Amino acid sequence: MKNFYNLNDLEDINLSISEILDIKNNTHKNEKIFNNKIIGLIFFNSSLRTRMSTFKASKNLGLETFFINISNNIWSLEFEDGSIMNSSKVEHIKDAARVISQYCDIIGVRSFPSLENKEKDLEDHIIRSFIKYSNIPVFNMESSIAHPLQALTDLVTIKENLNLSKPKILLTWAPHIKPLPHAVPNSFIRAMRKMNFDISIANPKGFNLNSDILEGLKINNNQLDAFKGVDFVYAKNWSSFKNYGEVNNKNYDWIVDENKMNETNNAKFMHCLPIRRNLVASDNVIDSQQSLVLEQSKNRIYTAQYIIKTLLKNG
Repeated sequence: MKNFYNLNDLEDINLSISEILDIKNNTHKNEKIFNNKIIGLIFFNSSLRTRMSTFKASKNLGLETFFINISNNIWSLEFEDGSIMNSSKVEHIKDAARVISQYCDIIGVRSFPSLENKEKDLEDHIIRSFIKYSNIPVFNMESSIAHPLQALTDLVTIKENLNLSKPKILLTWAPHIKPLPHAVPNSFIRAMRKMNFDISIANPKGFNLNSDILEGLKINNNQLDAFKGVDFVYAKNWSSFKNYGEVNNKNYDWIVDENKMNETNNAKFMHCLPIRRNLVASDNVIDSQQSLVLEQSKNRIYTAQYIIKTLLKNG
């Protein structure tokens, strides 16, 4: 694995999960094995868990960390090839990526979509440009259409709490006041399919995800019905794909609450965080013994540590 753009870059996903759990259970096993190496963490957008968990993972491996916040740390970047740079963009990604490659041994990139231009967002131009022009390994800390670190973490968390070989897993749309990207649900669905888990999706009419992601999956527009008998409930808002970036300001009754969770098979509750309490899910669901949200956030450390270690060893 030279770069980690999405889950398809993993040679054996089951082996990856096992190795992540081994890192978690043997925290000093790979301690400080990359002393004197430098990681650059490039953020086009806000972050709490990704920023801190990746820093912690890097620290465990002995790396020094550069944090680069695009909005206030470096020149504005141009990503279009052949552009005449006579506007506000100061530096081309060709030059920036190659320069960063001279200063770092590995870089992570986090960049959200505009949610205004579907075709451009689907190209995932920012992360792909870093991969194209960098001379060092690049890993995806969430891009316009994928969040593989989160999805791999979710698989690890499910594995730790799994009593069935083929659990029933529900990904349910939940309310939000802002247009949110599709990266997390996209990658979660791909992860569940790779494990051959029984996954279903619930969302209001008009809010189906990309049909390329959904092929062959059951979509239920009746949320309460979708909850019946499932073993894991993953709540996540996403904006419209059909009417790209549109916010649903109607279905606030799609909150995940105790009454809906009572329809499940004593299901575990999952969410990638941050979560808007009592909008996406109720306090008593988030704070219940069945909630895995804090386990998910903790496991982000070990997933990042595995990806960084693997890329540096292969680089």
